[in-house]
Amino acid sequence: MKRKKGYYSISVVAKMFSVHQQTIRMYEKEGLFAPKRSTGNTRLFSEEDVDRLEEIIYLTHKLGVNLAGVEMILKLKKRISKLQEEMNSLLKNAQIELENDAEDYKQDVGKQAQRLMEIKTENIKKIRNKSIDVQDVTVDNTKDKRNSNDNNNKKSFSDTENSISETTKSSFGDWKIEYEEDI
Repeated sequence: MKRKKGYYSISVVAKMFSVHQQTIRMYEKEGLFAPKRSTGNTRLFSEEDVDRLEEIIYLTHKLGVNLAGVEMILKLKKRISKLQEEMNSLLKNAQIELENDAEDYKQDVGKQAQRLMEIKTENIKKIRNKSIDVQDVTVDNTKDKRNSNDNNNKKSFSDTENSISETTKSSFGDWKIEYEEDI
């Protein structure tokens, strides 16, 4: 039903819903709604009052609900509306909190990744700059079995390989290498 904006008198509202003015007064007396009053004590029905009255008339005339039932339904509807508002508020706050937590998590992960990259870079630099200090390195040349005569120069490849392997073992086996750690 199309209505004009503003306030309505009881006679206009009664015509809107095809009910007697006394019926509307009874609904008011039962506390189902409370329209404002003018300075002359005339009832002024707002849009909200008209909507509420429409709901009351639907429940009583169309569905056959008694006034006590209408009162309970309207109270429950009001309570449900408040609970819905609270739920919406809680959901909104939870969503904001989740978004903030997600942003904090992203920042923490970014900081941790950056710190790991710094540690990696530091370790790579340490490894590259690590100098090997060879102290007390002694080579026992008496164990060196290389000869310079011609017969030894004509050895087969496998003999040479074995000889090099033995020479390497004997030459480097006695080395002591100490590393300095930069930590």
